[in-house]
This record gives sequence, C-alpha cells and structure tokens, in this order.
Amino acid sequence: MSLVGKEKSHVRLVFLGAAGVGKTALIRRFLLDTFEPKHRRTVEELHSKEYEVSGATVTLEILDTSGSYSFPAMRKLSIQNSDAFALVYAVDDAESFESVKSLREEILEVKEDKFPPIVVVGNKAESGGERQVPAEDALSLVELDWNSRFVETSAKDNENVLEVFRELLQQARLPGRLGPALCRRRETFPSEHALRPPMSKTNSCSVC
Repeated sequence: MSLVGKEKSHVRLVFLGAAGVGKTALIRRFLLDTFEPKHRRTVEELHSKEYEVSGATVTLEILDTSGSYSFPAMRKLSIQNSDAFALVYAVDDAESFESVKSLREEILEVKEDKFPPIVVVGNKAESGGERQVPAEDALSLVELDWNSRFVETSAKDNENVLEVFRELLQQARLPGRLGPALCRRRETFPSEHALRPPMSKTNSCSVC
C-alpha cells in the first residue's frame, strides 16, 4: 500500500475482533505496559494520546470495540470514522480467524476501498501455547492475497505489541517518528491501574 500523501495531525485507530482475543490487552500493554489476565467484556472504549512531532501536536485515538456484543450500527460507524484497522484473532482459536475475514469484508464495503489500511494481528502467540491457526497460512492470506500487514503478538509476554502500532501509524500516515511526548502518555484506563512497572526496553518512547 502506498503511504504517499499528506501526514495527518489527528488519527483514529480501531481494534476489531471476536471476544476474548486480546484487543483490550494489546491496547493496555501499549498504553500502560501492563497485562490483565482476566478477560473483561468491552462495549466500546476510546483512548486518546497526544504526541509532539516536529513541534506540532498529533492526537492519536485508539478505539477498543466489543467482541461480545453485536452492535452492527455502532461497528459500521466505528469503521467509517477510523483511519486504520487492527483485526485481532487468537492463534489458539480458529473461529476467531474466520471472524477477521468477515470483518475485513465489512471494512471493504463500508470504506469502499479495495486496499484499506489493515494490520491483521495473531495474538496469544506466547511460547508453549496451543495453536489452531498456523502462522504460515495467515501470513500467506493476509500479505499475498489481501495486500495487508500481518503480525503475531503476545500481549502477555509483550512480544511485537509496539510493532502493531508502528504498522498502524505508518498506514494511517501518521509520522513514523514520534517525539519525547510519547513518554507522557495520557492514561484513560481506570485509576486502579495507574501504578505500573518501569517501562521495559520493548516499550521505549519512540515509535519509528
């Protein structure tokens, strides 16, 4: 996909996928560098972050959508108003990968674009876990047939989480190199999660 075009100062990313695949966990890992093992049902949550890029303020919004509840009108509106999409499935759940295929078709229909900015994310890829979706099959479908990007992640082990957001930002035409303001993350999760461990090397303050 061509990234040629004017860079934006306001970008919205939306995370879509079946229930329990780890959409919220990926967003929480990126924003707070924490992991909550207990699944919490999400209706819809919007998180906002501000960055400084070359002296200008860039607003990044991350929309966490529901996989447990069926709100077709709400989902359509989320797709219409978003700039890039993370389609998340769990590598130990083949049915969730089928959901990704359906969601992609819906995005194509709503956005009226054959090549929308999509990153397909195979989550729960931690070592030792049960696997139902071979990485090779997913990679072939996503990158060769769909011309989209594919990343396997583990929100639990903090593997490739930053890479997902790097790909999304590039596809949304947000400048790839974000300034020190990345460290000043505006945390929009409940206050009980305000305390967090030191930032690990894999969650450093540059997305480039």
